[in-house]
Amino acid sequence: MIIKPSVIGLGYVGLPLFLKLQKKFKCIGYDNSISRVSSLKKCIDTNKEFLKKELILKNKSFFTSKLQSLKTSNFYIVAVPTPVFKNNMPNLEHLKKSCLIISKVLKKNDIVFFESTFYPGITENYCAKILEKKSKLKVNRDFFVGYSPERINPGDKKHSVDKINKIVSISGKENLRIAKKVYGSVTKKITLTENIKEAESAKVIENIQRDLNIGLMNEIYKVCYKSKINFYSVMKLASTKWNFLKFDPGLVGGHCLPVDPYYYSDFAKKFGIKTNVILSARKINNSMYLFMYDKILKKIKDYKLDLKKSKILILGLTYKKNVSDIRNSFALKLFFLLKKKIKNLDVSDPLIINKKIQNLKIFENFDIDKYDLIINFVNHDIFKDKILKIKKKKKKYLDLF
Repeated sequence: MIIKPSVIGLGYVGLPLFLKLQKKFKCIGYDNSISRVSSLKKCIDTNKEFLKKELILKNKSFFTSKLQSLKTSNFYIVAVPTPVFKNNMPNLEHLKKSCLIISKVLKKNDIVFFESTFYPGITENYCAKILEKKSKLKVNRDFFVGYSPERINPGDKKHSVDKINKIVSISGKENLRIAKKVYGSVTKKITLTENIKEAESAKVIENIQRDLNIGLMNEIYKVCYKSKINFYSVMKLASTKWNFLKFDPGLVGGHCLPVDPYYYSDFAKKFGIKTNVILSARKINNSMYLFMYDKILKKIKDYKLDLKKSKILILGLTYKKNVSDIRNSFALKLFFLLKKKIKNLDVSDPLIINKKIQNLKIFENFDIDKYDLIINFVNHDIFKDKILKIKKKKKKYLDLF
């Protein structure tokens, strides 16, 4: 069998996969966003994760938004977002659309892998059913489905897709062999399993565990702040114990941690289990920006600054350090909350692609001397030199944490 892979969805997860696969195979990179495909064809990654030279393709691989191009593929990898609705219920619309697209070109013996985060059973009981119904083919007879949980961490060059351990799950020894060959071209660290539900469960709890630990640190941070105890000194001392796990407090945004607990909680409800611990952490992390809002206003008062006259600058609006993504950004929520209170409030974030968000002007460059107070929301590396100048000039400056 000549493997002809394609990647559906060229975002933070799909693009790194595609770029590794195209070094070994003639690979198709599909995205329904014409503008995204157009930028990638010009070797421009608007997410600012890859340089121009890294987007030069090999093996006659190509980017496309044309469905017909997928007809030649026989190994599909779906890497689309799985967000939640406003009521925090799972939103599988992107996943559904991807299955409908693939069903139009699906052939006998094709393999379809899913990388998106969702609760156990979605691959076999949701995605496979859509593919079956629309293609008129039978799963595990005419075509096969598998799951390989994504572990992409935007902005993190240390844990890139080629350096991490990849779980690869599909039923059947021959299918596992083919899947290993495909994913083995991405990373040499492969963990194989035939149990798809176990792989789906592993993925969703990875992020829940991290969310819980950050929630705990956020709560401890609140107590330390109110009791005037240095949180970071406490952590340094506690870290001297051999089994102490170090996590930092923060505004937990993005497209994984604020979403995954709700997926698993929804799954648990089907079995009559209330996920009290899991959702308690999410409650803490969802409200942390409100605590920081009070902290900032208190600091402004301590500095004896006038909320109507003083000029204040915020550094960073994305959901975390060194990424351009503003999805579920609590830094953005905090900014708009402060803007209601502070008349002259500016913001700088050179990483954000769209410089106008809700009629908000975002500055790339700024004059330090123009501001009475500068607050660092998101500690982008790009701000390092500016922050050194701010401290050297002894300007009023505040780190969020």
